[in-house]
Amino acid sequence: MARPAKHEDAASSPTSMPSDVQVTPVRGAADRTAFIRLPYSLYRDDPNWVPPLEMERRDFLDPKKNPFFDYAEVELFLARRGQDVVGRVAAIKNPRHMEFHGTKEGFFGLFECVNDAGVARGLLDAAGAWLKARGIDTVLGPANFSSNQDWGLLVEGYESPPALMMPYNPAYYAGLLEACGFTKAKDLFAFELSSSTPPPEKVARIAEKIRQREGVTVRAVNLKDFPAEVARIKQIYNAAWEKNWGFIPFTDREFEHMAKEMKAIVRPELLLIAEVKGEPVAFSMTLPDANAAFKAANGRLTTFGLPIGLVKLVLASRKLKRLRLLTLGIKEGYRRRGLDAILYLDTLRTAKELGYTGGEISWTLEDNHLVNRAIESMGGQRSKTYRVYQRPV
Repeated sequence: MARPAKHEDAASSPTSMPSDVQVTPVRGAADRTAFIRLPYSLYRDDPNWVPPLEMERRDFLDPKKNPFFDYAEVELFLARRGQDVVGRVAAIKNPRHMEFHGTKEGFFGLFECVNDAGVARGLLDAAGAWLKARGIDTVLGPANFSSNQDWGLLVEGYESPPALMMPYNPAYYAGLLEACGFTKAKDLFAFELSSSTPPPEKVARIAEKIRQREGVTVRAVNLKDFPAEVARIKQIYNAAWEKNWGFIPFTDREFEHMAKEMKAIVRPELLLIAEVKGEPVAFSMTLPDANAAFKAANGRLTTFGLPIGLVKLVLASRKLKRLRLLTLGIKEGYRRRGLDAILYLDTLRTAKELGYTGGEISWTLEDNHLVNRAIESMGGQRSKTYRVYQRPV
């Protein structure tokens, strides 16, 4: 496993890359393994880090298994000081993002680095040069690999582990990026909500009136009709977010791939579709926060050929008490009509009935005041802030 170099103070580190550090593209199986395993060394003493399954990370980076590669280009880079891997980054060209937003923006992602601004600059400059050669004029990130996956840098809320499919990083990463000329593009918020917190009586009363007046029916997803349900949710999702900052629509293959991965942990009672006069117009997706189970597995399902990690993962999965509300989307024309409150209330009630203690609602855009106020009106408290950075290339 790659060994991290001794950490240095980012504030006093040189902004030019140290002469004893080399940044090179990932080539071959050994480089790819070093790229995947670096975080396991960097975070080994951090109690809040959740080790991803190494097998999953390999699949994520495999163009044959990840449908993101159907249309996007990705180049991986490693920074080495002697034999030690001290950093990594991915440069990402996403033509669908450029076309959808009419920009020449690219992304960096999968960023991990020792506390050395010079090493960070070497990595980010290499990614920027690769993007510039492909017609990109601005780089945003971190994105792994797009806004449809986890993105943003944790800048507030280091006191607790991340929720499922949310990023995590040391506090010094923000200083590294800013020392390399990156500035804030947008902040993303996460909220904490306890299932024992009763919703405001006024909100509940109004939501029920809307339910009756508008003829709103909320139902759980039907797993026996899963392909058709996925198609309905995808149609709502792409319509609901089409005007959001940073959004790009899922392709059919991407959405089906994501749905297949989530099916293993989904509680159908918490995947809700709202219909008005039989038409699906909104949905919310809440999943058990499986990060506690992944942490128990410690990145591996097997050890010396024995399914030790798998057993730990299964046992820990049975004890999950937290949730993450990943997304709640409403079609244009049905917003500002109380559907969000109805879905929040139904989710909260069901979560409590199933024995969950609460969890996280994430993420929302900092300037999506309508949604943020709705979450706060239900008792949600801001718990974490993630920042998307930008820099000209």
